Amino acid sequence: RTRGFEIIDSAVEEDDLSDLPLLEDVEKKENPAAENDSEKQQTDAKEVQEWLDVLGNGILKKKVLISGKGAESRPRKGQDVTVQLKSMLENENVVEDQESLTFTLGDGDVIQALDLCVQLMEVGETSLIASDAKYCYGKEGRSPDIPPNSNLNLEVTLLDVQDGPDLENLSGQEKLNLANKKRERGNFYYQQADYIFAINSYDIALNVVNSSSKVDFSSEEESSLLDVKMKCLNNLAASQLKLDHYEAALKSCNMVLEHQPENIKALFRKGKVLAQQGEYSDAITILRKALKLEPANKTIHAELSRLVKKHTDQRNVESAMYKKMLGNPSSASAKPASKSSWSIPWKWLFGATAVAIGGVALSVVIAARN
Repeated sequence: RTRGFEIIDSAVEEDDLSDLPLLEDVEKKENPAAENDSEKQQTDAKEVQEWLDVLGNGILKKKVLISGKGAESRPRKGQDVTVQLKSMLENENVVEDQESLTFTLGDGDVIQALDLCVQLMEVGETSLIASDAKYCYGKEGRSPDIPPNSNLNLEVTLLDVQDGPDLENLSGQEKLNLANKKRERGNFYYQQADYIFAINSYDIALNVVNSSSKVDFSSEEESSLLDVKMKCLNNLAASQLKLDHYEAALKSCNMVLEHQPENIKALFRKGKVLAQQGEYSDAITILRKALKLEPANKTIHAELSRLVKKHTDQRNVESAMYKKMLGNPSSASAKPASKSSWSIPWKWLFGATAVAIGGVALSVVIAARN
């Protein structure tokens, strides 16, 4: 999701020098309280400087509590990192305390606050992260411990950094586990209505499944991987539909139907995509096929009924429009009928006369020859 940030420059008025005391008065004046205030201001300024404004919008900040092993030890996107994590609400209630959490940096496996800030940490570093709800669990929250729109404070220690797995050398079960992990993260984002992040997770899962392999898989593992692939494509289509990416959603549905022509979810979503594109006849055909496979499905039945009514209304509107373009159909149809009732006998009479004349001419020719 693209996020926009606005930088507002505050206006600074010109200094008014008229109220400044005389220089000698300043030199003679000794005020311990003022010195204490100055020290406090310097301390506060130092405290502010310790916070790093990660995105420049003031709502995601990071402060180093314990320094790490140097900038060269910072992780890169795609690497697997292991952290110790304590998550707290603003009232200091602890909602998460994990001694060891491993995730792939940059894949969206964890909340954005953690994913973004760990990239700036060094191995061995402990930092405090103060994050707005939008980079945590957002307006949905996380039931039952994190209410909607909750800001979080995260205490994070970066324990270890390793290169990500070599997909070609993963066993069938390892590949299956990794793909499912990414798919389930996509489901989390879908439920949070973060459809762009959901699409990203489903794409990563599909990349895992579709990657080439140097390891032989059993038929059961192949079947399980295909099943995960179909689930990812179906969920991908659902996310693309939410973003009105109809061509992409149609492609995802068709990829499912190539392997599973009777996949109910793929048929249903394809029908919805076609309807959104105005292809009502094709959409109705697809939904009727889905309903035939699952007659008790109320969702399909409701969508089909809605489309049939919408298609009928559209045809009625088009029919009325055509009639208006062509004029009054009753008068137009009456005139041709009147013409045809007179034209038929005249044509017949003309034809009969022509035959008679032709017969007489033929008789004269024959007589002459004889």
